[in-house]
Amino acid sequence: MTESEFNELVDKTFEDLEMALDRVEQELDYEAGGGVLTVDFDNDTTMVFSRQPPARQLWLAARAGGFHFCWDEGAGDWRDTRSGELFRPFVVEQMRVQAAVKFDWE
Repeated sequence: MTESEFNELVDKTFEDLEMALDRVEQELDYEAGGGVLTVDFDNDTTMVFSRQPPARQLWLAARAGGFHFCWDEGAGDWRDTRSGELFRPFVVEQMRVQAAVKFDWE
């Protein structure tokens, strides 16, 4: 995958995530810029999504730890490099665990 293709995938992922966050009923704030998307929850915790071009990975820093995801063309989603979990359902679960956010992201 070229760096351009990687950046397009991350941009699309961030765009989809932002659209889903706009539909969340609970109070949260998010900000995107410089290859990073930061989500601040009303329980004073934060999740940080960041692109890592040299590794062609999407990283997530959450209260549960740091997670690295590589693009899985067959699944059409990012896949955790350790557990093999897909990104979207993983993010939904992490938001529930971290901040009790009911989040639907398909």
